[in-house]
Amino acid sequence: MASNLEAAERVEATTFGDRLAETIDRKRTQLVVGLDPQRDLLPVELAGDAYQGRDRTAEAFVRFCNGIVDAVTPYAVAVKPQLAFFEALGSDGMRALEEVCAYARQAGLLVIVDGKRGDIGSTARAYAAAYLEGAPPLADALTVNPYLGRDSLEPLLGACRRHGAGVFCLVKTSNEGGEIQDLKLSDGTPLWQHVAKLVAEWGEDLVGARGLSSVGAVVGATHPRAVGEARRLLPQSILLLPGVGAQGASPGDVARAFTSGPASALVAASRSVIYAFRSASETDWRSAAAAEAARLKSEIWAAAGW
Repeated sequence: MASNLEAAERVEATTFGDRLAETIDRKRTQLVVGLDPQRDLLPVELAGDAYQGRDRTAEAFVRFCNGIVDAVTPYAVAVKPQLAFFEALGSDGMRALEEVCAYARQAGLLVIVDGKRGDIGSTARAYAAAYLEGAPPLADALTVNPYLGRDSLEPLLGACRRHGAGVFCLVKTSNEGGEIQDLKLSDGTPLWQHVAKLVAEWGEDLVGARGLSSVGAVVGATHPRAVGEARRLLPQSILLLPGVGAQGASPGDVARAFTSGPASALVAASRSVIYAFRSASETDWRSAAAAEAARLKSEIWAAAGW
């Protein structure tokens, strides 16, 4: 009975993997632009308002992020709001996040909220309700921490089945992280590779018609060899690859991530796009962001080889 119910739930909504693949086919881009609004880095025209109270800072964040959405929509498949920058502004920031997410989805972009959530029981169910459920949900996908085990993800996997949501599990992050993620198990396998195998198992029953699971993995583009190994361990998972741009990785570092198809990986760039005006000859922040997004879109597509 339970298996029949799960099967029925799965067909109620188009899977995240299928929606992503369809959008990538249409737009021919795997670029995800991170939205990391920081008051000290805002353009001059917005910075003044941002120092007049928390509510005005939140309004400036909305204007900035929505302007970035306008600039990058032709070149990106999704945006990735970093939850921490909005949470720092309290209730004003959370209202700003809702506005930005709604604006991006209306523009035709998928929204991946970067929250790295992970907990058990009713808390996990609340995270699923907050970000992946509702009419419409706040986001299409959420980054999650899998280190509490499958029971911490089950409510989120349920949202994937019922609502066509996606999750991206932290597997090998773009920071160093070696003292934990590279720790060797008794058989010599690095811990992160063991987590990758678990992620592959958790996503087996959430594979859509395009062969991609709604359970993806975050793998830092700053670790090119790990990207290739993650692709081998996760043949049906979408890899979300942060670290291109300000963190030093290049599109060429992630080419091997695309061997499962053009939609099997997403390349995330944040500061190098949204703050491109700070180092570019183009002084208009929207135009500078658009130019950098267009460059990355072209280079990533070429590196993917499709």
